[in-house]
Amino acid sequence: MRRWPRRRGSRRTACPPTLCTSRRRMRPGCRGAACWPPGHTPPSCATTSPWRCRARRRGCSTPTRTPPRASRASRLASSGSVLAVVPDAMQELHTTLTPSFLRLSESSGLLPASNDAVDVVIGVIDTGVYPLGRASFAADPSLPPPPRTFRGGCVSTPEFNASAYCNGKLVGAKFFRKGHEAARGRRAVGETVSMSPLDTEGHGTHIASTAAGSAGPDASFYGYGEGRAVGAAPGARIAVYKACWQGCASSDVLAAFDEAIADGVDVISASLGTRKARKFYKDTTAVGAFHAVSKGIVVSASAGNSGPVESTVVNVAPWFLTVGASTINRQFPAVVVLGNGETFTGTSLYTGKPLGATKLPLVYGGNVGSKTCEVGKLNPTMVAGKIVLCDPGVNGRTEKGYAVKLAGGAGAVLGSEEAQGGQARTSAHILPASAVTFAAAEKIKKYLSTQAYPVATIVFHGTVVGRSPPSPRMASFSSRGPSRLVPEILKPDVTAPGVDILAAWTGAVSPSLLDGDMRRVQYNIMSGTSISCPLVSGIAALLRQARPKWSPAAIKSALMTTAYNVDSAGAVVEDMSTGKASTPFARGAGHVDPNRAADPGLVYDAGTEDYITFLCALGYTTEQMAVFSAATNCSTRLGTAAAGDLNYPAFSALFGPDKRAITQRRVVKNVGSNARATYRPKITSPAGVHVTVKPRRLQFSATQGTQEYAITFAQRTFGNVTEKHTFGSIEWSDGKHSVTSPIAITWPTSQVAEM
Repeated sequence: MRRWPRRRGSRRTACPPTLCTSRRRMRPGCRGAACWPPGHTPPSCATTSPWRCRARRRGCSTPTRTPPRASRASRLASSGSVLAVVPDAMQELHTTLTPSFLRLSESSGLLPASNDAVDVVIGVIDTGVYPLGRASFAADPSLPPPPRTFRGGCVSTPEFNASAYCNGKLVGAKFFRKGHEAARGRRAVGETVSMSPLDTEGHGTHIASTAAGSAGPDASFYGYGEGRAVGAAPGARIAVYKACWQGCASSDVLAAFDEAIADGVDVISASLGTRKARKFYKDTTAVGAFHAVSKGIVVSASAGNSGPVESTVVNVAPWFLTVGASTINRQFPAVVVLGNGETFTGTSLYTGKPLGATKLPLVYGGNVGSKTCEVGKLNPTMVAGKIVLCDPGVNGRTEKGYAVKLAGGAGAVLGSEEAQGGQARTSAHILPASAVTFAAAEKIKKYLSTQAYPVATIVFHGTVVGRSPPSPRMASFSSRGPSRLVPEILKPDVTAPGVDILAAWTGAVSPSLLDGDMRRVQYNIMSGTSISCPLVSGIAALLRQARPKWSPAAIKSALMTTAYNVDSAGAVVEDMSTGKASTPFARGAGHVDPNRAADPGLVYDAGTEDYITFLCALGYTTEQMAVFSAATNCSTRLGTAAAGDLNYPAFSALFGPDKRAITQRRVVKNVGSNARATYRPKITSPAGVHVTVKPRRLQFSATQGTQEYAITFAQRTFGNVTEKHTFGSIEWSDGKHSVTSPIAITWPTSQVAEM
């Protein structure tokens, strides 16, 4: 998920309040809002997306007049041929060393076992693709023809020559824009978009190459992250579905899902989502993913970038494979050196002439016109030739540096938000700049306030790979659980590298996304759950080919139960926001381990009927269920299981005044080589909880490949808990495999003792 930066250089005036819609990337003429053009009429039923006219087209026609939207929506909703009418909403995109960090080797493990996933097609729903001159989308001559099960293709437009751009690697490229046009007008003034699959934003190109890019030798961003760039599934084919145009209209996203399903992709990667989780029947991404999973397609989705705040995770439907973001063992340090000798290590991708050893005057943005360093607000007389310390907020990190440069400044030090703790965000700056942590920025402010003539310089150290600090660590921005919609489903599911990842980039915009930046690059470095999501999509593609009989749920289960939770120093993976051990609400079941996932021993499987039963347990009505299964009537499903009984590879339970003991049930399937395996549990009980499992042994045989068990969480009658959430785990082992599931317990506020 990525928040869209504002483009510079456009004149903005007040926008009529009745025309303003959403606070996303703005059109010129509006401050902080996107607008309907005067006289604009949304598309009729005959031309709108499948979300409005999904069941049958008959009866849809262009109205002779334009009634108010509310009445048109009500009329459509009452039609027997329409399953549901949902207001269109704009969603956000969630934005070389990674394969080796994941231990993906060409000589052993999952990569050769899957033959690089050459028979798998990954559908990427994003901002399109920029294949021109990009090694990531070149077809290796040794690639066999695309799988016959794929029925898609590439569309040609004046800006996208399908015959030239598509090949054995890039096998599909389509675009969906009706929702975008309805929200913002067909030709929104000032928006540089291509009415084609061509990516003019960069996000989609980065995502597609991260998932399945071909090997690119000597890749780097101006020397940063130099090496051989390759996707997680280098042999997999890529089919691109452009549904995001400076934001993603939910109807366009659903149309892209429908097309990807019809084309026959094997995996869908969706690095997008809403700011807040929506009820599943109102969430078009969840609806599209449900139908994809029902067809056997794995859907990987980003958890969101709203961390470290609790309950910010999105894409929480249990059929998603939801991915958080963590670090790898690589950094791009930029050290701020003060006049008193103090040093603070920040991070930067600055590529120009360094400042040198001579220290320059240092000023605080709040004392020279703008504490957040906004363009046009800094006083050039007070900034010229100096380094400016900028506070976070209001504008983007690269925009702060741009503002300092326009005012004649020599460099910038960018502070971070306090909630981000020990993390500062790396950016492609156009002047010498370093992003430092909140604590470091506060110490620099103290130095500024106590010195008559404060000075500083910034020293850039390029790319540093090593064991310090330990890795992985959970990114502060990665969205956290528990899920607000269904607390019984623990989300996110797993974490994967999503901090400072190098991958292909578009030639249409600069790496900083600033209009004043004239640089064009083949590779860019980005962070976000947007970036960790396609890595897991690529790993899922490898598993799809290596284990073709596994369902999407089985693939997710294998990734979750084999994930690891300790860093390179042997400690529990750290949460960068606190500096303490992370919890399953940040990292899910743990960090993905592709090679172990190929042989998990046991899997927790689930299919369409299981998910329908789960939705019925949520109390959904027949009308609400229609978008998932038109024939489902939950009232006829007597004795529907509780939401916590869904066969999920993790456990989450909520105690209450009348809930002192909770039992959840699971079924596991033996997929190991030993058909007669016996598994025994090892339980780590959460604080304040007594955990029991029945039976205490799972005995499999040639004729009995599945076993059921029940796990009970009971409050202990003595002692108090001091945290709102406590955590544990259950590990089933046969001596060869360790099948581990996290346990999360949420306590009533009245039972949490004062610390």
